[in-house]
Amino acid sequence: MKKKTKKGAAKATKQSRASKKPRWPQKTRDVRTAIVDSTRWNGFPFRDDDIVIVTFGKAGTTWTQQIVGQLVLGAPEGISAAGASPWLDMRPFPLEQVLGALEAQPHRRFIKTHLPIDALVFSPKAKYIYIGRDARDIVWSAYNHQAGFTDKALAMFNDLPDRVGPKVTRPPCDVREYYQHFLEFDDFPGFEFGGLWEHTQGWWNIRHLPNVLFVHFNKLKAGMELEIRRIAHFLEIDVDREQWPRILEQCSFDYMRAAAQKVEMMDEFFQGGGGTFFHKGTNGRWKDVLTPEEIARCDEVAARRLTPDCARWLKTGRLPR
Repeated sequence: MKKKTKKGAAKATKQSRASKKPRWPQKTRDVRTAIVDSTRWNGFPFRDDDIVIVTFGKAGTTWTQQIVGQLVLGAPEGISAAGASPWLDMRPFPLEQVLGALEAQPHRRFIKTHLPIDALVFSPKAKYIYIGRDARDIVWSAYNHQAGFTDKALAMFNDLPDRVGPKVTRPPCDVREYYQHFLEFDDFPGFEFGGLWEHTQGWWNIRHLPNVLFVHFNKLKAGMELEIRRIAHFLEIDVDREQWPRILEQCSFDYMRAAAQKVEMMDEFFQGGGGTFFHKGTNGRWKDVLTPEEIARCDEVAARRLTPDCARWLKTGRLPR
């Protein structure tokens, strides 16, 4: 009898794992706040090639929508990521209207969500892109986002007759206190959005599934073209060579910021319009505000709430080998 080599044994193990049927996530709870309602996914009629873009929030959602939109639609100029890629679980927009718009889309659909995995109806046939970012950068971006809400935006969230949970407000404190509140309670004051740590860990736990891809803000900043090619490969989209310069230009921060400033809805919901929504698009602004001890405390909290590999990925974008 021929003895198996180490290489042969490893190959056999890999084939055995590949032959096992994945254990698909099951929804076990609902999340309902003034902002989101997970029940809006119940009974959603998925198409086999749907794409779902997932973040906790303020981690590069719109950037990823822009990238996917360029890939799916063939790099058109002036694409509105928000218009082509609706946020299905966002409460203020009538569900029938959102579903009707999605049903009418003839192209491959790409849909946004901020839901944790255990509150989302998961389709084995869809593809999921999860985007992460250092928690401190998420906090700084969330503060700017929340501080920029107009009165009309606040009314949109708060004046619905079936509103659930606390009202949405502008930040009731400065950014340092806002950060300290986040570390203590894992939420944002005046902006109930659920917990970052459980959101990240929950999705991290299913990263091995064949229809899930993890993307990190740091990686997009450091090598956008390489990451876009990785996303295209995951989505099984072949891009013409001539389209790449246009895709890279139209996925740049400056391009998206300029395009957002032309969208009237941005002026209605954000003080300063699209310029406030996109703001700076940079990392590390907290370094000029926080003390070394305050900076380190985020890592300490992450170490308690996340597995080591997950904590390292959220901070740096480095995936385990």
